Amino acid sequence: MVLPPAAALAVNPLDAGSLLAAFGALGIAVIMFAETGLLVGFFLPGDSLLFTAGLLCTTSERGGPHLDLGQVLAAAVVGALAGAQVGYLLGRRGGRALLSRSRNRHLHEGAVRAEEILTRYGHRKAVVLARFVPVVRTVLNPLAGALGVDARTFTVWQVVGGLVWTVGLVMAGYALGSSIPNVDHYLLPIVAVVVAVSLLPLVLEVVRSRRRGRTR
Repeated sequence: MVLPPAAALAVNPLDAGSLLAAFGALGIAVIMFAETGLLVGFFLPGDSLLFTAGLLCTTSERGGPHLDLGQVLAAAVVGALAGAQVGYLLGRRGGRALLSRSRNRHLHEGAVRAEEILTRYGHRKAVVLARFVPVVRTVLNPLAGALGVDARTFTVWQVVGGLVWTVGLVMAGYALGSSIPNVDHYLLPIVAVVVAVSLLPLVLEVVRSRRRGRTR
């Protein structure tokens, strides 16, 4: 589908609803890939995008954007799994150098947190848990490659984590949309709640970091 110039300019990359209305399932695959495989994608709304996509699979085609559940699941899974694997491979070829070139504070904080998770929980649990933490899920994949995490271990557990994250959030949105009549009328407040919940791990980590700094 070719967007008219006005529609293309109206797309907000931080707004899940705007992205889905403009690009549909194809946009989900691209965004999942960028957020999990490329360091530049750390700001993208992964959690809210997946949940909103599930909601939009239950809306009427007459009432606005409507997505096909099968296409959404396929796009989300392919994008997230391919992105993580590419991020790992990039990390093996120079992940530390890529991070050092960036001046973004959030990326460097995410890298510190990702390394802590890898050390604290071990490679298998860390790769799975990172999927559910914004920014960390972007940084951990190249960092795992840079730190020499075994390729087979990483691949198996990033697939497990990627499936749980993508399918779980899409189906959660789909289940909620199926249980609430005219759910598209409440789309904005629902997405706002999802965004707030998805940011909780990041907020808690910032609070912990400040407390550790004060203690030192």
